[in-house]
Amino acid sequence: MKSWLLRFVVTGLALSVAPSLAAGHSRATHILSVFQQPAASAAETAAAPSAAQPAEKKVTAYTLPPDLYRKAHNLGTIAFWGQLGTFFYSVIALILLLKWKAAPKIRDWAEKAVKARFLQAAIFVTLFFLAFDALCLPTGIFRQWILRKYGLSIQGWGSWLWDWTKGEIIGFIAATILVWVLYAVIRRSPGRWWFYFWAAALPLGIFFFFLTPLVIDPLFYKFEPLAQKDAPLAAGLERMVQRAGENIPTERMYWMGASEKWTALNAYVTGIGASKRLVVWDTTIAKMTTPQIVFVAGHEMGHYVLQHIWKGIAFFGALVFIFFYLVFRSVGWVLARWGGSWGIRGVDDWASLPVLLLLLTILFFVTNPIGNGFSRYVEHQADQYGLEVTHGLTPDSGQIGAQAFQVLGEVDLADPDPNPFAIFLFYDHPAIPDRVRFALTYDPWTHGGQGEFVK
Repeated sequence: MKSWLLRFVVTGLALSVAPSLAAGHSRATHILSVFQQPAASAAETAAAPSAAQPAEKKVTAYTLPPDLYRKAHNLGTIAFWGQLGTFFYSVIALILLLKWKAAPKIRDWAEKAVKARFLQAAIFVTLFFLAFDALCLPTGIFRQWILRKYGLSIQGWGSWLWDWTKGEIIGFIAATILVWVLYAVIRRSPGRWWFYFWAAALPLGIFFFFLTPLVIDPLFYKFEPLAQKDAPLAAGLERMVQRAGENIPTERMYWMGASEKWTALNAYVTGIGASKRLVVWDTTIAKMTTPQIVFVAGHEMGHYVLQHIWKGIAFFGALVFIFFYLVFRSVGWVLARWGGSWGIRGVDDWASLPVLLLLLTILFFVTNPIGNGFSRYVEHQADQYGLEVTHGLTPDSGQIGAQAFQVLGEVDLADPDPNPFAIFLFYDHPAIPDRVRFALTYDPWTHGGQGEFVK
C-alpha cells in the first residue's frame, strides 16, 4: 500500500506536508525508509511463466554478500540521519521565514493585488510554499544524490527537476484549496475552527486519494495495460484477486514504466472505488518470478480485503483531530508571545500559516513512532494475508514469500541490521530480516490448522 498516499490523505490535510509531499512523489522517501511492498499468490502461473523469468534460489534467512551488506547498512544509516536532519532543517526553515517576516510581506502583497479571498489564498500559498520549498530544496537534492550514488535512482537531474516542478504545481493547487477552507472556518468560528476544518478536510483528502491514480500518477510515469505487456502475469494476478474476493479485472491492472528513473522494485494497489487498480513496476517484472510478483500483489490485496485503507484513514484522522485541537490551544499563546515581532495580526491572518505548520510539524515528528507503529502492524497483517491467499495456489508459498523479500532487499538495499531506534522512529514497514523470518516460519496448515484471514 502506498503509505505516503495514505498520509497525504490525512497528514496533507493538516497542511504540514501538502506541497512538499506531492513534490516528493518520486518515491525517494520510500526507498530511504526501506519502503518495500510484499506480495501474493498463483501456482498455475508457474506453469506459464513470463519471458526471461529470473532464477529462484532457496532462502533460509535474509543475507547479503559482504560488499552489498556494507552498502545496504551504510544506506540505512544515511537514511536515519537524513530523516532526522530533514525534520530539523524544515523546522529551522520555518523559523527563519518567521524571523524574516516572509509571510506578512507576501500577505500584504496578496491583499493589495486582489480583494477576493480565494485569489488571495492562491497568491499567498503559491509564493509562501515556493519560498519554503526553495529553502528545503537542498534536502531533496541531497536525497536524490544519495539515491543516484547507491544506484537506486538513474533519473537525470533535468528529469528530476521537472518532476519536482510538477509536484510543486500539484501541491500549490491542493494547498490553496485547503488553506482557503482553513482560514474561512477560522474567520467564521474562532473557537471551533479546528473541528470544522478537520471535518471539511477529511472528505477532501479521500477525494484526492481517489483522484491520484487517475490524474496525478500518470504525470510522473507511463502506464500501460498489464495484459498487453505480460499476459501470464495478468492471468495469475486475476486468479489471486478472485480468490481474495475483490473486484479488480485485468482492465485495471497496469504495467508501470519505472525503469526510466529507478532500479528499485515495487508493486501496489491504489485508489478506491472506480479508481482502484493494481500496478506492477517493470523493474519488478524483470527481477522477480511470476509467483513472487503475485505474492507481492497478494500482500497489497490484503490491505483492501482487511480494510486497512479505511482503518488507516480513521486512525490518522483521529490523530490529526487531536493535533488540531492541540494547535488550537497553543497557537494563541505563541502569537501573543512572538506574533507581534513576526508581523502576524492574529490566527485569522494568512501570515499565521507558518506558525500552524511549525506546530503541526513538531507534533507529527514527536508522534511519528505511534503512526509508524500502526503502519508496521497493518503491513505485518498484509504479509500474513499474502502468505494465506497464496497457500494452495503456489507450491511452498512461504518460500516464495521469503524469496520475494530477499529480492526486494537485495535490489532496494534494505538494511540487514537496522538500528532498533530507527525502526521505532521511522520504519512504516517491518524490517526485511523480520519479514523473511516470518514468511519462513508462518505455517498454520502443518498440523491441520487454517489461516486467520483466508479460510
